[in-house]
Amino acid sequence: MAEDIRDAHTDLRLSEARRSEIVKEALRQSESCLWTSTTLFIWLRQVRRQRQFYIAAPILLGAFAGFSVLQELAPTWVIASASLLASLFPALADGLKIETSVDEISRLASEFKALQDRFRRLANEQSLGDVKEAGAILSDLMDRMDAVRSVSITPPESCFAAAKKKIEGGHYQFETDVGRG
Repeated sequence: MAEDIRDAHTDLRLSEARRSEIVKEALRQSESCLWTSTTLFIWLRQVRRQRQFYIAAPILLGAFAGFSVLQELAPTWVIASASLLASLFPALADGLKIETSVDEISRLASEFKALQDRFRRLANEQSLGDVKEAGAILSDLMDRMDAVRSVSITPPESCFAAAKKKIEGGHYQFETDVGRG
């Protein structure tokens, strides 16, 4: 009887130790997703502005080159240069794959944000139930995380620095989590 109690106590300790590790890993992954999604959303804004520029620039340059009053005032080489530049922008945008980048960055940022919330839920709610079920949920989320990470897209370092500033500045803290809610 005493041995059964000791075994049950040992099983309980092991179960609680496993639960603690699941919570720590889920919180670690949630934080990783916060940093990654924030970096990607900042980069997404930059790429969208870049796309807008590549759309507007050829229109404006073409209008400038075609404006008849300017053709009388400006040297021919200025008009020809504006026409040439206007024709280069679509090729540059295509070569840089800006449209694909916007779609891909947007998809990945959203996926990392969704994973962040799922890992947080696992740590704060789902880990309180059955430990084996929580372990299975963690395993499924890590598989999803591996799939998202396999894209291996690399934002510029400046986007990471901007994300660091926002996160450390408290921009992504909920009042409920910091005791004001």
